Parts: sequence; C-alpha cells; structure tokens
Amino acid sequence: MYQTLTFLHSITRWLVLLSLTYTLFRSYKGYFSNGKFTKTDDTVRHWTTTIAHIQLVIGMIFYFKSPIVQYFWKNWKEAKESFDHLFFGMIHISFMIIAIVIITVGSGLAKRRSSDKEKFKTLCVWFTIALVIIFIAIPWPFSPFANRPYFR
Repeated sequence: MYQTLTFLHSITRWLVLLSLTYTLFRSYKGYFSNGKFTKTDDTVRHWTTTIAHIQLVIGMIFYFKSPIVQYFWKNWKEAKESFDHLFFGMIHISFMIIAIVIITVGSGLAKRRSSDKEKFKTLCVWFTIALVIIFIAIPWPFSPFANRPYFR
C-alpha cells in the first residue's frame, strides 16, 4: 500500500502543478485583457481546487503510513535534529496544508466576486501564493531542504 501511495502522491503532484499553472495562465490572461470570466474559467477553478483536495487526502493517508513520519513522531528528540525527518514530519505537511487552505479560500472568494476582473484578480493573487508555497515545500531532486526524484 505504501508504494501505491508513493506513486499516487507523486503523479497527483504533477496534476496539481499543471492545473494551478493552467488556472493562473487563464487568470492572468483574463485579468490583463479585461476578459470575461467564462464557464470554462469557473470549471478550471473548480477542478484545480478539487485536484488539490484529492492530493491532500492522498497526502494525509501517505503521511500517516510513512515510516519516516512514524519514526519522527516516535523519536521526536533525535528526529528533529535530522532536517530530512523534520522536513517530512512537520514542514512539508504544514506548508502543503497551508497551500491547500489558500487555494480553497481563493477559489471560494473568486466564485463569489461580482465582476469578472475581480474574479480573475482573486484567483491570480491566491493561487500564485499557493503555488509559491507548494514549490518551496515539494522535495525536488535539486532542493536543498529534502530531495526525492521527479517520479516515484
């Protein structure tokens, strides 16, 4: 089960990044061109948020099954000295939960805005902040914090 979760979490990461990037592309384009917030824009906003929530559920299950995290919580004093354990035990999950909350709030606020420009602006601001946090918290192969391969 652990390897399946590892694979799902890795693949879904790319879906989150692609959907966020696509939503931001449409939002910035709509904002700067004074475009109309179409049903497609609303669908993209909705699915980006849904994909992020699916990743959160997979990530939470993965978190509680992870031997690294289990070691971290059972051996707190020793494990907190290892940045790798600290990263996966606290930092990664905290940042990702914060990013998902930001996506959720931004999506909800954008949905309720009255003008198209406000909808685009709200998505631009909130989703950009979330994307930056996600980029920081992903254990990229080149990351100085913790690294993992692009695909697992």
